[in-house]
Amino acid sequence: MTAVPREILNSCVSDGAIAGAVALVARGEAVEVWTAGSVDIDDSAPMSRDSIFRLASISKPITAAAVLMLIDEGRLAFDDPIANWLSELAAPMVVRTPASPVEDVVPANRPITVFDLLTFRAGYGLPADSSLPAAAPLLAQVQRSGRDPQRAPAPDEALAMLARIPMLGQPGESWLYNTGSDLQGVLIARVSGQSLPEFLAERIFQPLRMVDTGFTVPADKRHRFTSYYREDSDGKLELLDTPDGQWSSLPAFPSGAGGLASTADDWLRFARMILAKGTVNGRQILSAESVRAMTTDHLTPAQRAANTLFLEGQGWGFGGSVDVGGGAEWHVPGRYGWVGGTGTCAHLTPATGSVAILLTQTAMTSPTPTPLMREFWRYAVNAPTPTGA
Repeated sequence: MTAVPREILNSCVSDGAIAGAVALVARGEAVEVWTAGSVDIDDSAPMSRDSIFRLASISKPITAAAVLMLIDEGRLAFDDPIANWLSELAAPMVVRTPASPVEDVVPANRPITVFDLLTFRAGYGLPADSSLPAAAPLLAQVQRSGRDPQRAPAPDEALAMLARIPMLGQPGESWLYNTGSDLQGVLIARVSGQSLPEFLAERIFQPLRMVDTGFTVPADKRHRFTSYYREDSDGKLELLDTPDGQWSSLPAFPSGAGGLASTADDWLRFARMILAKGTVNGRQILSAESVRAMTTDHLTPAQRAANTLFLEGQGWGFGGSVDVGGGAEWHVPGRYGWVGGTGTCAHLTPATGSVAILLTQTAMTSPTPTPLMREFWRYAVNAPTPTGA
């Protein structure tokens, strides 16, 4: 029998793998939440349901939803060239083959489109093989970790740097991780005339009552903000960031790929909007067509097979993976969501109307989901309908 999250979380805290965690499983209006450990390894305060975490890459679905809002309004279209707004990328060069030296380039055979950006097939991003020559300048010069937001240059500078780096594939050809979401954030700002934080606050966070979500954590909420750790060479938790650290001020580049901080209940509110086909309290936030496109796999079998480091056989919608059948026991066809490098994961399953969210504050050491995540998913897929509210 699969252990319940309380047992799983307490075991990980006792083993020193995590300082604490919040886990949530919801179906319809019924919600069950478990907390374990503390907001830091000093036990300064117990973990609580409203503790705030660095979301890392489970920010990506929120950014994708914002792009789709602009499409719903007719301000963008899937086949629009992104160079209409991201002029720095109007004439990109592409390495002749993925293994070619960075000097061996050819012109892109067509413009990069909004659809390419949403599906992570724009030609820019992290490949499964990070040793490829063209991956080195991207990693060294542009691709900053969302776990370290204050180090990133401002968007105009970042795009100018990116324009000097060749793409790893022709537009539409290869699935490449992460960079697409950061470019989506810049696109949102330039199309809307608002900063990404302003747009998300006005169009998503306020209507959905996501009151604890943003690119900064205000001083009056930092007592709920968890400290952030990684495992050192001795297996001990090493402090990377404190509540008064990198999320205490707005970064120069608010990362659509991984810059948000939030709570389990706030991400649940977002998930429920998606499950309700874009509606909140009778108000259409996102069109049903956009929700359907967002949660549908757009990859070819070859693209999925080439990216098992990240996807483990799953497909990719907009901003998150999509289970396509088979695979692990917790894969459910249509399950949509993603994992974050800060030790977070969040998924929703349209077929069952369920949501499963796990937030920890210990960095992942690779793109491979942690044993804790896998145990939580095993429970969430087989769990009875929660009895809480």
